[in-house]
Amino acid sequence: MLEVRMHGDDGVTAAAGVAPVALIGGGALAPATLEDVLDVVEGDGGDEAGWQERALCAQTDPEAFFPEKGGSTREAKRVCLGCDVRAECLEYALANDERFGIWGGLSERERRKLRKRAV
Repeated sequence: MLEVRMHGDDGVTAAAGVAPVALIGGGALAPATLEDVLDVVEGDGGDEAGWQERALCAQTDPEAFFPEKGGSTREAKRVCLGCDVRAECLEYALANDERFGIWGGLSERERRKLRKRAV
C-alpha cells in the first residue's frame, strides 16, 4: 500500500520547501513521486474506493454484514459468494485490520485464522 502525505496531513504545519513523502510497506518513508502526488490530488488512489461502489453489499442491508455476537453470517456470506470484488474486499480488510463484520466472505474469526496461517 502506498500513502502519500502532503504538508499538514498529520496536523503539523510543514516548513516551506518540504517535499511530500510516501508511506510504503512497513511504515517506511520515501520521497513521493510526482505521479504519487497527482494520483492523490486527482483522486486516483489505485481505485481503492472504486471496488466498494461495485460491491454487492453496498446494495443490501448492511446489518447482515455486522451481525450481533453469535448471530448468523450465512446471509452476508451468500451475498459475498456472488460478488465480483470479493478478493479486493478481503484484501482491504486484512490490510486495514478490520476486526468486525464480514469482509470478502470471511468472518472476524476466519480472517484471524487466515492471518495466523500466513505468518
